[in-house]
Amino acid sequence: MTKQLADFSLQGKRAIVTGGAGILGGRFCEGLAAHGADVAVVDLDAERVVQLSAELEQRYGVRSVGITCDVTSPQAVAQMVDTVVKIWGGIDVLHNNAASKSDNLAAFFAPFEEYSLEEWRKIMSVNIDGMFLVAQAVGKQMVVQQTGGSIIQTASIYGIMAPDKRIYEGSSYLGMEINTPAVYAASKAAVVGLTKYLATYWAEHNIRVNTLTPGGVESGQNDEFKRRYSTRVPLGRMAHRDEMVGALVYLASEASSYMTGQNLIVDGGLSAW
Repeated sequence: MTKQLADFSLQGKRAIVTGGAGILGGRFCEGLAAHGADVAVVDLDAERVVQLSAELEQRYGVRSVGITCDVTSPQAVAQMVDTVVKIWGGIDVLHNNAASKSDNLAAFFAPFEEYSLEEWRKIMSVNIDGMFLVAQAVGKQMVVQQTGGSIIQTASIYGIMAPDKRIYEGSSYLGMEINTPAVYAASKAAVVGLTKYLATYWAEHNIRVNTLTPGGVESGQNDEFKRRYSTRVPLGRMAHRDEMVGALVYLASEASSYMTGQNLIVDGGLSAW
């Protein structure tokens, strides 16, 4: 195997994926496992994390563990990290991926003028507070290990550009009229800022911190939304979930050993216009 190929291997790496049971999270877990990493699948969905971790072990021959964790709880996050360290002895990769779109879609998609502070804080508690808590706990462990590491934090295309309201005309998600609320955009923009800060803060410990920013991914939107969104994208379509995985593997692996503080945008060219 050439060095270039070997650099993409994650053999022997110990990875945590928060939001591991989500639409993208499951694919991210599979991608890391397929390249040799042991994967801790972390999510609130207790049944799914156990199921997915068993599937990873069976399919890819790696070690995997499912851990139920509320990333908004400092105690739960500390316990999650402690569990992984006790099982595997350390952490090499963190995919800080957990995010919330609320269990109350009516409140989540409410107009900005009527948006409740309660809903705003609920989303922020996961999308940025949870990101902070997990990065803090895992980064602290990586510093103690003195072996470096890679932290990848998931943002969103709407963390770097404003949504085009025209694509939402006649659009729905899971049967409900949708938009992109300000709280989602603000929280994802904050992820990019946090990444840059942590990249410089932990650089002396060889801990690399980068952002992965997906564009629109097909996940249950109606045909009208997909059509309207696709006309805004140079490649002319929405992304498939698997098309985000290669970018994650790159950022997690030694192939990106000189890359930190960056935002890798996988959006079909949307942000180029």
